[in-house]
Amino acid sequence: MRIAEIFHSIQGEGLLAGVPSIFIRTSGCNLRCHWCDTPYASWKPEGPEMSVEEILKKITEWNCDHVVLTGGEPMIAPDLPKLATVLKKQNKHITIETAGTILPNGIPCDLASLSPKLSNSTPPPERDPAWAKKHESTRLQPEVISEWIRKYPFQLKFVVSSENDLTEIKDLLSRLPPVPLHQILLMPEGIDLKTLATRSPWLVDICKREGFRFCPRLQIELFGHTHGT
Repeated sequence: MRIAEIFHSIQGEGLLAGVPSIFIRTSGCNLRCHWCDTPYASWKPEGPEMSVEEILKKITEWNCDHVVLTGGEPMIAPDLPKLATVLKKQNKHITIETAGTILPNGIPCDLASLSPKLSNSTPPPERDPAWAKKHESTRLQPEVISEWIRKYPFQLKFVVSSENDLTEIKDLLSRLPPVPLHQILLMPEGIDLKTLATRSPWLVDICKREGFRFCPRLQIELFGHTHGT
């Protein structure tokens, strides 16, 4: 499968923020978010083809029990179930970061980090008319998200651009099995500290009012927006 990057860092987002982790980022995605912060794994996929054996050899460089399978969209990588199975046999804790558009089909996973895409993610037609149409028609799959929720420990992580996004979030939640409030994370959209600082105060207010969890982006704060973090 095509791999954009493999690196050792700390988890910057979600319930496991701050935990040292190995990140295996697959290259390729079935969506095209307008604000995608890893375009080298979606809009312009890059990286070499690597076998499961090559990936496993690479990660032996680090003594680390947590592995994050991310993308792009890792669930479209054909060898991901094989990789996850071997990682689980090695007693690794596996987080899968996914948009929740593809059924899990029993893949080993200790934390499903589900990031359903709101309408703020849809690219404008002038950027790419074909992808704008495909993205909008496939970005949200409540039945698939529900399957993940029923089968795995999970977190729901929403990228929020404006206060108006709250209406979409509540609508989606009404179509899912009951989700505890502490597992619903709202994260400000942005790849620089200035943008995050502008959006964070009103998003914190929403979290306080609704009982959701605020999700910072530690990797931006610590390292900036760069590969390998």
